This record gives sequence, structure tokens and C-alpha cells, in this order.
Amino acid sequence: MITGNTVFRRAVTAVLALTVAAAATPAAATPAAATPAAADPAEVSRLDRLRPVVEQLAGPDGAPGALAEANDRDGRLVATGGVADIRTGAPVHPRSRFRIGSATKPFTATVVLQLAGEGRIELDAPVERYLPGVVRGAGNDGREITVRQLLQHTSGLPDVLDHLSPMEVLDDPLRHWEARELVDIALPHPREFDPGENWGYSNTNYLLAGMIIESVTGRSYRGEIHRRVIVPLGLHDTFVPGDAPGIPGPHPRGYVRPESDLVDITRLNPTVAGAAGGMISSASDLNRFLAALLRGRLLMPAQLREMLDGRPTGSASGSKYGLGLRWLPAKESPTCGDGFWGHDGDMLGFSVRTGATMDGRQATVMVNLNPGGGPALDDAMAEALPTALCGPNP
Repeated sequence: MITGNTVFRRAVTAVLALTVAAAATPAAATPAAATPAAADPAEVSRLDRLRPVVEQLAGPDGAPGALAEANDRDGRLVATGGVADIRTGAPVHPRSRFRIGSATKPFTATVVLQLAGEGRIELDAPVERYLPGVVRGAGNDGREITVRQLLQHTSGLPDVLDHLSPMEVLDDPLRHWEARELVDIALPHPREFDPGENWGYSNTNYLLAGMIIESVTGRSYRGEIHRRVIVPLGLHDTFVPGDAPGIPGPHPRGYVRPESDLVDITRLNPTVAGAAGGMISSASDLNRFLAALLRGRLLMPAQLREMLDGRPTGSASGSKYGLGLRWLPAKESPTCGDGFWGHDGDMLGFSVRTGATMDGRQATVMVNLNPGGGPALDDAMAEALPTALCGPNP
């Protein structure tokens, strides 16, 4: 689903009594970017950094399959583990495509910031200017909330995922959802705090951001992401699929664990996530996107500075959230400096973590199980990205 936090996982747990344990096929990590035939010690060392990541993610307490890709000045390296399909036992393809959940948000924020750079959106203007009459109810008022607050999750708006029954999605996974319909599920509920007074992750914010893109341009947010980001960067594995329920090209099956058995939820109408989390991509494309974004290829300097102006989230990790990107400190990791930028993404069937440093490293990890992996997989995912990106802590 569209979570970058654990809201949907908690909700499904409450409704379906998810089990803690996640049986998985034992992992056999394999390098997918060609490992030199004559073992280069440096290359072997880089691969050794990724092997434990996928072995942990697709181990006995993990997901059916896992993928980790790291890019740096020495090139691209991929490791895979486990299986893409529990029925056939097929391995995870190194160029797999998958649902990226809330890793969609940096794409949406990039388009909003491009429009701001063109003078078509004012970040500190009220949402009401662009979506008159849309944000109303239970103390939620579009005249008090700014576009910036949507992108930074400081609006106080309730998260639609706190109020959308997971059973509505699981019982009818191919149903079409309108963004306004989802927003209207959230807005009758009281705001979490006064706008600008706190930080609170809400997918409602990015559904509204997608609606603003459409209001300002007269075109779909899907078309604008494609035209402004996907095409210029040549992201051939990246799609904003609309109602299409399948994943084109090589991909693992996506699973949830509602009780004791894995359930295949690969075919899903992603309009339930929309501009907050409906995209499909690959590890290579996500890494390329983050690299281009941080190098200033997509935004003018003023807008990139706005995106990277992070606000503390209150998390024990010490993270900050900018406009569509989260910053995490790389504790005790001299190879990654102070930290890195990226975003989590959880969608029914898939869990993704992606990040990049300002000095040119990128990494993405993916498992094909969400939700239902349990605490062991959650802990492994929390450790996987920093390890793939920066190496293990000394």
C-alpha cells in the first residue's frame, strides 16, 4: 500500500490478525551485474557487502525473495536471494520491476517543485488557491494549509490509511479509486495538529499534491511525471500505471500474509495509492532517479534547496523530512558522511527502501512481501539500506 510508515501494516494486522513469523525460501544471493571472472578483490568486497543483505531479507524469518542494488563510482552491483514465485521456485530477476509504494512521493514532489520553479505554483500559497473547496471538514481547512506543508507532511491532515478499511482493498483489489474519493474518506476526521505545528506522515497530503498538479497543468499527474521525469532520464523500467493491474516485464510475485499462508496480490489496481504511492520501477531506475535529483538535473538550485530543507520528524533515528525526501543519519559509517537522502515505499505485496548520498552513492533494496513479514523482517529492512549503501558499521 502507500505507506512510508507502518500505518497500513498496523491496520492490516488489526483486521486480519497477521502472524509474526514469515516463512521464506532460503536465500541464495547471486550477483546480477556481472562479477568479473577473474575475481577482483575490490569487486568481491563490494559483493560481500550485498550478499548478507539479501540473505537476511530472504532468510528463514524473511520474505520469499529479495533484491539489493548498489551504485557508486565503481559501477553497479546487484545481489538477489530467495524466489520470485513460491509456486514455480523461479529466482528473483536482477532487473526486476516492482511496486514502489511511497517511493512515488519524491517523483510527485519533483513535479510540484518544477512547477514552482516555473512560477505556476507558490509553495507557501494555501491549498485553497489550487483546489477550491476540496479541503474541508472536522477542522481541516485548505485556506490554512500550504502546498509546502503538504509536501513536508506538516499539514496535520489525517492519513487516509487510518480510515480506509484494508478489507476494501483486499476483497476487491482491481477496483478503481478516484483521488478525491480517497481524500474524502480522510477529511471528515479531525486534523492531527494545527498546520505547521508538528510533523506527521499522511498519504492524504500527496493525493492532494497530485490533484494540484492536475489543476495547474490541466493534465494528469501521471502524464506530468512521465513527461517531466521518466522520459528525460530514460527510466525504461518506470511507470505510472493508472488502472493497469499488472507489472510489465520481469517481476517477482507480490505477497501478503493475512494468516498463516502467503497470498499473491501481484495484480492490483494502483489507483488506491495514486500520486502517493502507485508507481512501478526497478532498483536501477530508482538509483538513477535519486542520483539525477541530487545532482540538480531535475530541479533548479532554488527548488532543490527547498526539497532538501529538512524538518525533524521526531523519530528516534534522528531523521528529517524535506519536500518529498527523507534524510537519515548514517551513524558510525565513515563511508557515507553525515547521512543520506531517500524514501521508503510499502505497497501491498512489496516493500522498498531507497537512498543516495550527496557524493554519488545510491542503493535500493526490495522484498516481495508486505505486509505480514513480522518484526524480524522489519528489523532486517531497517538495516538493509544503510548496509547496501554505506557498508556495515565498523
